[in-house]
Amino acid sequence: MLAAELRLHDVRVLVLEKETEPKSFVRIVGLHIRSLEIMAMRGLLERVLEHGRRRPAAGFFAAIDKPVPKGLDSAHAYLLGIPQPVIERLLEEHAIDLGAQIRRGRAVTALEQDDEGVTVELADGERLRARFLVGCDGARSTVRKLLGVGFPGEPSRTETLMGEMEAGVPQEEITARAAELHEPHRPFWIRPFGNGVYSVVVPAVGTGDRAEPPTLEDFRQALRALAGTDFGVHSPRWLSRFGDATRLAERYRLGRVLLAGDAAHIHPPIGGQGLNLGVQDAFNLGWKLAAQVRGWAPATLLDTYEAERHPVAADVLDNTRAQKELLSPEPGPQAVRRLLTELMDIDEVNRHLIEKITAVGVRYDFGEGPDLLGRRLPDLDVKEGRLYGLLRHGRGLLLDRTERLTAGGWSDRVDHVADRTAALDVPCVLLRPDGHVAWAGDDQHDLDAHLSRWFGPPASR
Repeated sequence: MLAAELRLHDVRVLVLEKETEPKSFVRIVGLHIRSLEIMAMRGLLERVLEHGRRRPAAGFFAAIDKPVPKGLDSAHAYLLGIPQPVIERLLEEHAIDLGAQIRRGRAVTALEQDDEGVTVELADGERLRARFLVGCDGARSTVRKLLGVGFPGEPSRTETLMGEMEAGVPQEEITARAAELHEPHRPFWIRPFGNGVYSVVVPAVGTGDRAEPPTLEDFRQALRALAGTDFGVHSPRWLSRFGDATRLAERYRLGRVLLAGDAAHIHPPIGGQGLNLGVQDAFNLGWKLAAQVRGWAPATLLDTYEAERHPVAADVLDNTRAQKELLSPEPGPQAVRRLLTELMDIDEVNRHLIEKITAVGVRYDFGEGPDLLGRRLPDLDVKEGRLYGLLRHGRGLLLDRTERLTAGGWSDRVDHVADRTAALDVPCVLLRPDGHVAWAGDDQHDLDAHLSRWFGPPASR
């Protein structure tokens, strides 16, 4: 995603991937509302929808079953389940179509930086040079470790096995037994996935070596301990384990090296926020890093990446901690869960929690101003179609209901759409390339100041 964002601004990009081949296992991941909006902004949504399955945007917070809240202000208010290899392939094709280079089987083993750029050394001894390096290399990030950036938080206390496999007993028997064992606080399910394959999630207590990939026998033992039967599981497609470690990098940038995604934050998968958080990091960083490379970035623009995204990740870590507690079988947490379940009958509470999980409630701190400032704008109807279609090229956008303002010397970076019919409660808005409102008002002088703040000095005439 980050490579594609950089290519929108004609920045040369090389992606180094240590794996030689794409993942072969088919894990289903969920794209939340804000990630779907991001796909729409870059013209990817229709391709993504072809391969996904929609489900209601509800029941995310601690698996508390409540209906979709009223008033979710999005044209894409649903969850999209999509196979992980598919979304990875679509994003890779998108980046390559835009001109990104991707080299597989290339592991970074060392790096050094100076005032002009970063040099990395690969496992085979090759050395490469770039203006900037971004570590998007996961929870065990080599880049983060080489930088010496701290990763404080809590270690994993419990682990869970997850996989897909076939079973040797009828589906009716499996469904009935799984229903008997279902409890909100227990990480357990065995659900049909199609073609005789089942998705299996089971506690990993007492099974295998945490440092090693799980085996089919680990699943069988865990199923027998929990359900009294292993359901005759066999022929696994893929097997994995995950823990509830919760950590946040102390900083997202050190000189010319930055961190994004799981390299910057990890947390339990409760609420399905991890992949979405990483995609949204990339969306925030891409245009800012491109501006720095292209030479028009204001002095502090790249620093806003950490200033904006670090608090968002901290909030995700806190909400997953809270959800983890609500899934505990202990009397205290269960009492709180019952109380929250009751409170979520209040639509405002239900909506607040869903907006938190799906990231549509994110508001960056841009200083004093209307409530709209710092928030993302929904996909409004405009006279040229839909708002998000106007953001496809990764440029800023001045949406002008007065039809008398101008982007002036910033027209090489900011598009201007005059539209009296736009459904806005303010005269005009200036949108950043990530769709967040950078300014609202109707004064040209004030607008020029904010254009300079976000898009640098005007082009010389």
